Amino acid sequence: MAANTYGYIRVSTAEQNEDRQLTAMRALPIPERNLIVEKHSGKDFQRPQYQKLLRRLKPEDLLYIKSIDRLGRNYGEILEQWRILTKEKQIDIVVLDMPLLDTRRGKDLMGTFLSDIVLQVLSFVAENERSNIRQRQAEGIAAAKARGVKFGRPHKPLPGNFNQIHKEWRDKKITLREAAGACAMPVSSFYAKAVALEKDG
Repeated sequence: MAANTYGYIRVSTAEQNEDRQLTAMRALPIPERNLIVEKHSGKDFQRPQYQKLLRRLKPEDLLYIKSIDRLGRNYGEILEQWRILTKEKQIDIVVLDMPLLDTRRGKDLMGTFLSDIVLQVLSFVAENERSNIRQRQAEGIAAAKARGVKFGRPHKPLPGNFNQIHKEWRDKKITLREAAGACAMPVSSFYAKAVALEKDG
């Protein structure tokens, strides 16, 4: 049976647009039915379309991806999937944004060695950049908090009768459940607000 050519396209969420990847793939000799589009996070490889693609691939098939991070986000997992695809499935892979990552070329030992080095470097760079982004986000949040920026839902103001009801409850004139009901609050919320009020006072 003749070898097949596939294109794997992944965006992280349903809202992201896959047009850029699709345009690149449609310029190649890939049958439309073999263009696999996945709208799923790259944090792992438990993705329905990717798993379906794995089942379809057979030795000597050719797989195109736009960039190495479309394959995945995790350094170790990218390398493991590359090994599965090229060694176990025995297919060729072409990474469009990095011509050096074309397993059809350099089938000799030196070619394989160079391809493996490039793959490891790119995988490391991609993961390192994501770590840097997360660090910058954390630093940005910390700086915003230091400026007094509040995150999360704003606190609801206490009911107007809270102080009076709180006093009656503490004086054991009413039960906790009655106090919460009088303030139209869940019991847990009334108790937490009461404790916070006493601590501040």
